[in-house]
Amino acid sequence: IACASTFTIGIIGGSGLDDPDILEGRTERYVDTPYGKPSDALILGKIKNVECVLLARHGRQHTIMPSNVNYQANIWAMKEEGCTHLLVTTACGSLREEIQPGDIVIIDQFIDRTTKRAQTLYDGRHTSPPGVCHIPMAEPFCNRTREVLVEVARSLGVKCHVRGAMVSIEGPRFSSRAESLMFRQWGADVINMTTVPEVVLAKEAGLCYASIAMATDYDCWKEHEEAVCVDNVLKTMKENANKASSILLTAIPQISQMDWNQTITSLKVICSPFKLFQRLNFYALTLLFI
Repeated sequence: IACASTFTIGIIGGSGLDDPDILEGRTERYVDTPYGKPSDALILGKIKNVECVLLARHGRQHTIMPSNVNYQANIWAMKEEGCTHLLVTTACGSLREEIQPGDIVIIDQFIDRTTKRAQTLYDGRHTSPPGVCHIPMAEPFCNRTREVLVEVARSLGVKCHVRGAMVSIEGPRFSSRAESLMFRQWGADVINMTTVPEVVLAKEAGLCYASIAMATDYDCWKEHEEAVCVDNVLKTMKENANKASSILLTAIPQISQMDWNQTITSLKVICSPFKLFQRLNFYALTLLFI
């Protein structure tokens, strides 16, 4: 069973949800990757004796818009630090009446409406890993990690929706009303600007990835409700940020005491491009002799 002294958990904090004070004994390290620099310094520290690495997705001064976040570098840096899990927080708009501002959603699916972002670590540059990775995405998030977050939220009395489909838009603008209504018809439950490609890259890297999404508004689909604006988003986040922090502080020690060997091994198998090409090459060779 994994123990706290040998376990490292990555945390990527979204807007207003990246408080480094949750870590004890903090130190900073600036790193470089084959994809350039991550969003900011890596903050290394511990949560109840569990090694953790915290990164502010938009930079600590929130100077990086969603389209310009170096998602590849962020994920690579976490993997290089030895992280096996990646717990992230994100603000989002609600597309459902029952998901109220301040609620937590442990999302389990996504719809990708981004247009400008690198979606793979195997992007063909000379510094990247070789090959092509056709990663399965039927289950984008780590269900075991999600289950821990749900159980912890419930134990803390935090209103938590146990699943939800996140539609990620390019941004930085918010949706039009027509778009918001369309996303509802598609089956999306919440909306943000960062889940994709972060979850995709994390799965390629073999990380157990789960997201704590905090609803801050009703986007703009709801009649007689003020449309989303930055001021209201920030106000709701400030009032409810302690929910995400409490979940992390409680969940991380629990995760560190679980046996993750089989889960991590399974991730390594499905995210390996080399195994894919070995199978394809074997298939091609068999065709030659038919």
